[in-house]
This record gives sequence, C-alpha cells and structure tokens, in this order.
Amino acid sequence: MTLTMNKDKLVRQSLNAKVDHPKIKGYRGSFDGKARICVSTGGVTYTHQIGDNCMDLAGDHIEPGVSMAASDSGENGAVQFLSCVGNEVECLSGPAAGAKGFVTGTHGGVDHTMAYFDKEDLEKMKGNETFFIQGFGQGLKVEECPEVFFMNLDPDLLEAMELTLDEMGNLLFPVTHIIPAALMGSGLGASTIMMGDYDIMTQDKEINEQLGLNGLRFGDIIAIEDHDCEYGPHLKKGAMSIGVIVHSDSFSSGHGPGVTVIATSKNGKITPVITDQANLKNYFPNIKRDY
Repeated sequence: MTLTMNKDKLVRQSLNAKVDHPKIKGYRGSFDGKARICVSTGGVTYTHQIGDNCMDLAGDHIEPGVSMAASDSGENGAVQFLSCVGNEVECLSGPAAGAKGFVTGTHGGVDHTMAYFDKEDLEKMKGNETFFIQGFGQGLKVEECPEVFFMNLDPDLLEAMELTLDEMGNLLFPVTHIIPAALMGSGLGASTIMMGDYDIMTQDKEINEQLGLNGLRFGDIIAIEDHDCEYGPHLKKGAMSIGVIVHSDSFSSGHGPGVTVIATSKNGKITPVITDQANLKNYFPNIKRDY
C-alpha cells in the first residue's frame, strides 16, 4: 500500500554546515572506574559508515561518515532540528565538491549532524569542507496513522521503506532489534528528541549477548519498548518508538550507541518486525526525489 503523507504541507529549507573538527580534552572516567583517552566525535570518519558494526571500536561515541555543524549556536540548532534522516546533503567545497549524500542522524551534547557519502567521495574529503543540506520532514504526518508521531524523518525515505499496516491498523516497522525501556540512558530528561539522540546503555555484557546488541550497526533501525518520545523521551507502558543508530558504543556510564528517534506512538500503534535488512544502507538507494 501507499501511505498518504502531507508532503505538500511540509517546508523545505536551506541549511549550511561544515565539518566540525575533532576535539580532545584529555582523560575521561569510564563506567568501570578506569580513565581513558579515546578517539571520539567529529571530523570525517573514513573507516566506518552506515552498515558497519558500531560496537567494540577503538573509540568512544564514534560518528560514521561526516560530522557537521554550523559555527553559530543558533544556526547549528536549526541544522540539528531541521535536518532529517534521509535529507539530501551536497558537498560545496574541496576535491569532493558536487558529491551528494544523506543525513544519517543527529548527536546531542556535541550537537553534530552526520552524513553518509559514497566511499569514493568520502576519501576525497580533507576535513574543511562545507555542505548544503535540504532540511525537509519536520511536521510529517501520515493519514493512515493518526496515532503515530513522526519526527526527524525525510518523507522520501519513508516512501522508500514501503511500510504497511496490519489488520489492526498498526504501522509495521522493520527493525533489527527491540530495546527494553530499562536500557535507555543518557538523553533522558530532554524536553524534546526532535534534535539529538539518546543512548542505549551497554554496560551489562550479559544483557548485550542476550539481546544481540553486539551486532548493532550504524544506520540500524531499532524499536524501543514502552517509551513515548513525542515530547521528550519517557516511560509509558505500551508505547513504542522507532529510531536509527547514529553513533558508536561508549565507555561512559549510562551511555552507549545513540538513537535518533524517527517515529513514536504513545498508544502502541507501531508494531516492530525483526529483519536484519532494516538499515539505512538498504533504503537510501531507493529514495526518489521530486525536486
């Protein structure tokens, strides 16, 4: 079936950002009481992209592909809020000028927006590039799913996913993992999740094995049980939220792989369907633009 979206009501705006250079401040305390100094956020990450494993890396909160930000805090807030997963990103400068990619999510705290580019284009980048993002998707509604609140999601990506409804009218959403509410940590308490992310806590290695979390990949689409994220993430029995894995695991207590939320239903009108194909790398090639 074809979902009926309000695409004609959505506003598409220009956004500008640049590579945000990596920053190191020294040793950080970890959940096990050890101090570590790690490769972390920012820059152009050449070695890891969507589809690659995000666990057990020699780093902390690693962001795949390009980490972008605007230099002005207000402008960067707009970049974070208006950039939706699946939005088109164009490189404007350097040897990769003209290359086009996709927004893969946003990372709160460090306030980065991440982008995927083909390997050939990514390898040309030097870390001082500027980018043009077509921010499009906030305010998205689907007529057949009035009890599902969408956010941070490009409608063209939603179309490419070819989602359907079950006989009860629930939205069937392909996911790689279903995360219990008790595992969600850093980011709770935020007034909105329409920018940034919140983390899956991975400090319990036995639970990681039980739930298959060691197989999590950048770009995986996952479900979070009993969490309503419409007005900031919080516990609500029966709710269901859907998100994308946007950064790697972490040594910090209460942290882990980050999730940018793309859909939520306080009444549980989303039904997750487990499949290992639920990754952005499998959907981006199917996106069709009408602009």
